[in-house]
Amino acid sequence: MLTPVTLCGRLVSLEPMTINHANALSDAASENRSFYSFTYVPDGLEDAQRYIEIALADSSKNRAMPFVVRHLETDRIVGTTRFLDLEVFTWPPPWPPGVASGPSPTDLVPPTVAEIGSTWYATSFQRTGVNTECKLLMLTHAFDSWKTARVTLKTDARNTPSRSAIQRLGAAFEGIRRAHAPASDGSIRDTAYYSILAEEWPAVRSNLEDRLRKGKSSS
Repeated sequence: MLTPVTLCGRLVSLEPMTINHANALSDAASENRSFYSFTYVPDGLEDAQRYIEIALADSSKNRAMPFVVRHLETDRIVGTTRFLDLEVFTWPPPWPPGVASGPSPTDLVPPTVAEIGSTWYATSFQRTGVNTECKLLMLTHAFDSWKTARVTLKTDARNTPSRSAIQRLGAAFEGIRRAHAPASDGSIRDTAYYSILAEEWPAVRSNLEDRLRKGKSSS
């Protein structure tokens, strides 16, 4: 497995998800569920437990790295996010150059490409700096620690607030994948794809840091 990490900022810390977070996530998801029309958010304690179990199963197979989001001022768990769709390129030679292929004694080779997703927050923490700092922490880890080549972000094409938030990060719109996956409302959704490449990361980082300084949100 990839070694779990805690990513700490000024507003939030991203902590490795465990089954012990079920109550806190259930509480965070209960504030106003009308905001979750296009996002699967667990409803109640049993659903939160299943949600966590699925995330941890993916983590055990190196498919994901799930976090809970702790708001530092209130010491509340206010949502969750994760790295997922982790992939290590084996040809051409492993990324980054000079890194030997195969697992080391303490970790696996970091992912060449990754996605940030399965993100949701308690409604009282939306449209604050929480999402901006979460994305800054995760993108910093992906590009500066893992030396990832690309980070993908995607959302239901109908989810205008989510698409706007991704665009405010500075991610590039790639297009719509039609009839891509089951939607949270039981339909089949079209998915809007966005990405950030390693060479674009410095500009994206400056944008996020500037938004945090000015108190602007990206959610």
